[in-house]
Amino acid sequence: MLLVTGGAGFIGANFVLDWLAASQEPVLNLDKLTYAGNLHNLDRLQGDARHVFVQGDIGDSALLGRLLAEHRPRAVVNFAAESHVDRSIHGPEDFIQTNVVGTFRLLEAVRHYWSALPAIEKEAFRFLHVSTDEVYGSLAPTEPAFTEQHGFEPNSPYSASKAASDHLVRAWHHTYGLPVLTTNCSNNYGPYHFPEKLIPLMIVNALAGKPLPVYGDGMQIRDWLYVTDHCSAIRRVLDAGRLGETYNVGGWNEKPNIEIVQTLCRLLDELRPRADGQSYAAQISYVTDRPGHDRRYAIDARKLERELGWTPAETFETGIRKTVQWYLEHPEWVANVQTGAYRDWVAQQYAGESA
Repeated sequence: MLLVTGGAGFIGANFVLDWLAASQEPVLNLDKLTYAGNLHNLDRLQGDARHVFVQGDIGDSALLGRLLAEHRPRAVVNFAAESHVDRSIHGPEDFIQTNVVGTFRLLEAVRHYWSALPAIEKEAFRFLHVSTDEVYGSLAPTEPAFTEQHGFEPNSPYSASKAASDHLVRAWHHTYGLPVLTTNCSNNYGPYHFPEKLIPLMIVNALAGKPLPVYGDGMQIRDWLYVTDHCSAIRRVLDAGRLGETYNVGGWNEKPNIEIVQTLCRLLDELRPRADGQSYAAQISYVTDRPGHDRRYAIDARKLERELGWTPAETFETGIRKTVQWYLEHPEWVANVQTGAYRDWVAQQYAGESA
């Protein structure tokens, strides 16, 4: 059995769904079900005995100890995190509690469990920590992409909290021998993505006839990775990664935010034209940039390809079309996640004057 933390969130839920589609090995899914954790992401698994869901916090040491003792997982995959930069700017404490304190408590619970395992099980055990490229900071336009040797230079409360968690994972390996693996991924997109992030927000707003808020000049560059490619990379690292190593996971798709928004508008013009015949691009609105907004991220994923033979299956063109089609085909999911609290957050966050 695997223990997956944060398995009702965007990437975690996709991982659980993909895992159980390809394997008979059960999953124990621990998720706190904050605003971004959504059991509807896992509706396909209702009645599936291979999926055991527990609502709980990785910061709850007693719960972790009970679950590990009862279910005896052979690996832990840690997705549990607060992950939205804008929310971290407005309220950093939740990010420290979950990403730093929570990771510490999870590591400690796992360490005590692992240290008592029989020799064969102890040798086979793995702890895989899922992190982000944002720990590396920001790149100038002509700088080479982030490699695993790049120093940490986090610039937001979110990325600082994830950098701290990465350091804890590394230290628990070097101090205690815990068999850890870390992945640092670029921007994910795809099904079940909570609509506070760029791509789902633009799709949802476009269809609702609302403005498409673009920060600053829209020239912030990100590397984009389709979520099922990320899941396949995690499976590969879990299976064959070298203990104590970090693997960068990227899609080789560096694009400025404004190009992403324009691409989404073109796809929606094709797949769900506006009633008035105009392009969705007419809804683009430039808003005041976020504080400390990193200009460019880029991932060099050659280590993962060289050592473990992984490459992404989707191009940006195929992945973004699949994403738009998924949102068009799942209006009920979109409606269910857009609670009053979500609407209040979006109104607050993007109410700035046009830049």
